[in-house]
Amino acid sequence: MKSDNCIKMEFLSKSCNEGFSRVAIAALASQLDPTLEQINEIKTAVSEAVTNAIVHGYRDSIGIIYITAKIRKNKLTVTIRDRGCGIPDIEKAREPLFTTGNENERSGMGFTIMESFMDRVRVRSTVGGGTKVTLEKQLDIKE
Repeated sequence: MKSDNCIKMEFLSKSCNEGFSRVAIAALASQLDPTLEQINEIKTAVSEAVTNAIVHGYRDSIGIIYITAKIRKNKLTVTIRDRGCGIPDIEKAREPLFTTGNENERSGMGFTIMESFMDRVRVRSTVGGGTKVTLEKQLDIKE
């Protein structure tokens, strides 16, 4: 069995940092020897969560995005948190094609993509207090 491991990071909510976050989480997940498809799914889900925090959480301001990722046994758990504006209606925000951003630039598919690639997606948010998205994925350990 692979040993437990955890990383924590924080960075400014600038779009140039989205790529860094997805690569860092992929590097941690690679300890479980996932398939290329699983790594791509993890990277995409993390990218969507971080992009949501940048575009919707902080809107036209710069804030801090906090990420904690851990491996326990063969499960990867990634938490992306911001202290932005929060989500007034989480269920509405999770509907496919719903966006609070520019409809010409945003597809409204962020949560749908996260849910399709991860085993579990939890969202907690407080208006004016920020949002926390937790992504979980079970990976088979190759013996």
